[in-house]
Amino acid sequence: MIPANSFSGKHVALFGLGGSGIATALALVEGGANVLAWDDNPDSVAKANAAGIATGDLRSADWPGFASFVLSPGVPLTHPKPHWSVELARGAGVEIIGDIELFGRERSRAAPDAPFIAITGTNGKSTTTALAAHILKSAGRDTQMGGNIGRAVMTLDPPATDRYYVVECSSYQIDLAPSINPTAGILLNLTPDHLDRHGTMQHYAGIKERLVAGSGTAIIGVDDIHCAQIADRLERAGKTVIRISKRLPLTDGYFADGTDLMEAVDGRYTRIGFLEGIGSLRGQHNAQNALAAAAACLAVGLDLGEIQSGLQSFPGLAHRMEQVGRKNHVLFVNDSKATNADAAAPALSSFPRIYWIAGGLAKEGGIEPLRSYFPRIARAYLIGEAAPAFSATLGEAVPYEISGTLAAAVEHAAHDAARDGHGEAVVLLSPACASFDQFKNFEIRGEAFRQAVHAIEGVTPIGGPKP
Repeated sequence: MIPANSFSGKHVALFGLGGSGIATALALVEGGANVLAWDDNPDSVAKANAAGIATGDLRSADWPGFASFVLSPGVPLTHPKPHWSVELARGAGVEIIGDIELFGRERSRAAPDAPFIAITGTNGKSTTTALAAHILKSAGRDTQMGGNIGRAVMTLDPPATDRYYVVECSSYQIDLAPSINPTAGILLNLTPDHLDRHGTMQHYAGIKERLVAGSGTAIIGVDDIHCAQIADRLERAGKTVIRISKRLPLTDGYFADGTDLMEAVDGRYTRIGFLEGIGSLRGQHNAQNALAAAAACLAVGLDLGEIQSGLQSFPGLAHRMEQVGRKNHVLFVNDSKATNADAAAPALSSFPRIYWIAGGLAKEGGIEPLRSYFPRIARAYLIGEAAPAFSATLGEAVPYEISGTLAAAVEHAAHDAARDGHGEAVVLLSPACASFDQFKNFEIRGEAFRQAVHAIEGVTPIGGPKP
């Protein structure tokens, strides 16, 4: 745990007592703050009381007496309308912050030179965060990873000069971290997302920009217009900006040329790494993740040999193009995290011959946006509520069956792929759907796929990543 010593002796209000909220409250108490916490869920309040956290309905609290208000990132700050607790804090002139801000203040107080990599973007945050942390750890650095992935940030070990932090930041967390100042900040990409919480794309992009604007080195993917404009704007403001691209040769920065990672300096190119043969980093989208992680690790002092070694040993993330088994020429891949068409596209673009398991609880638009990938699909196996609609979209373009259940789909896909005579075949679970019709969440769905694959006679399990 990181004690929030910056708040010693101060009165702090806190709203939101989920897992990270309770962890943040405990860090404040450990640091000597006088905390009054609340949640609209009585069960969460009971858990906080059991953990020794003082609770009380903040509607009747003495707001002018609070030095700070710590808000859970899951609670609306601005849109669709501010939560009632936000209105009370603003009315009393109390600053509104989140756990990332607490972490930043403790780092600035105790070890301002502690290397800190922060990652944001619409897509790819978790993989890039896990990859950067893996590279650092495999190079022997004392590495702490958390934030919007894995551990709540205040449960990490306390800041020290030789301790490296890799923190995934959602837009909600950045909105509550006004002084965020990573050594290297990564902004991967921007597409419309969470606009119900941010109102407009302009506001959403502006929040994301804050992370790289406060960074010592700003690493920005420039393959979309929003990020390209942010990179130009920060460079004009005198910031150190490193551009990355998964598809365009750059004059200065880092870009992908197939599976090669290239550095450009005044139009001169040098290969700094490669992804050839690294199954956990297949696809153009993973080239962007690798470029960002490599640039950040260079910024905090690693060398190219350490980075390449880390790339090659990266196991990937569970449920994100996770290789779970192989039988002869058939590879089994768990991409259960792909809960909509856009999320399924990277996996479908990464393999030339696919036995595709898709379906579940459909999202708006279905799989029509994936039509350009249909020539890669040898056969589709449709499950769940979306099966009839998906079959209508596939029509005569892709052979398919309505398997109904995931277990049946795995069995049939494995049988058909084993008879494929066109080289490597991939049995891919990339549902393009939510899981809720048949599974509680995508993790349980992915684990069911893994178990079904491992139950097939002759399959060799592939050592998977930790969730």
